[in-house]
Amino acid sequence: MNKIVSLTNVTKSFQHKTAVNDVSFTIGKGEVVAILGPNGAGKTTTISMILGLLKPTAGEVQLFDHQPHEKQVREKIGTMLQEVSVMPGLKVREILELIRSYYPKPLPIQQLIELTGLTEQDMKTMAEKLSGGQKRRLSFALALAGNPELIIFDEPTVGMDITSRNRFWETIHHLAEQGKTIIFSTHYLQEADDAAGRILLFKDGAIVADGTPSQIKARISKQSVSFIVDPELPLEKLFLHSEIDDIYRKNNRVYIQSSNTDRVLELLFQEKIGARDIQIERGKLEEAFEQLTSGAKEAI
Repeated sequence: MNKIVSLTNVTKSFQHKTAVNDVSFTIGKGEVVAILGPNGAGKTTTISMILGLLKPTAGEVQLFDHQPHEKQVREKIGTMLQEVSVMPGLKVREILELIRSYYPKPLPIQQLIELTGLTEQDMKTMAEKLSGGQKRRLSFALALAGNPELIIFDEPTVGMDITSRNRFWETIHHLAEQGKTIIFSTHYLQEADDAAGRILLFKDGAIVADGTPSQIKARISKQSVSFIVDPELPLEKLFLHSEIDDIYRKNNRVYIQSSNTDRVLELLFQEKIGARDIQIERGKLEEAFEQLTSGAKEAI
């Protein structure tokens, strides 16, 4: 694995509170990683240390095998933070040209427009006159201006409408296909499920789960098999099997909850109840999130 990000036994404390506690992980080239967790779990603090905005109290953060603050590292990263602030007194095009000038191989202006949805009218608008949505698009363009190898987003779609959000994730998929390494945090769990190849789930400043969305969903107990069957057919005999935890009907489908869905499939064919359109639901990311982070303490 071509290592892009590496955290080794990283801890960050503020006075008497520990925001991040002995966290270690590596992220390889081309990975799309979501950092999730409840409020105060340490997500933003971790991202701030990766960006070099905060220094760890203990442990080490490295990007491209160097320290985050080094110039050669900064030339390879782009970021879009939660709080969007823009420079007043300049037009959008002027801001983009200024930021592009700081990088050795910036993206062409036209490509930034195409990737982020900025319009020609946006480009002529003074920064202080931008709407909230226009500021988000500009912030996105600034994150991509230097053609970065590593792109970090902290709650990137907050405040975006549905159209802008869909366009944002289309662009992220396009960048991932180019081999860019992407890290993002979000409170929209469906976004993480759809976009991330890997999830780092934080609780109380530590990582409680690290895996693909499917792997994390597989850790929860609420797995089910659903199917369509004759509504008049009694299902009592299925309750005789200890592998089945619950059976219920919803929207003309029957749902069987079990921790062993493979065994449930065997039983359906064994009992010959005429089940059709059989689907396996491995659980939802929301359920895994709740189970794995329940009882999280308030932290920084």
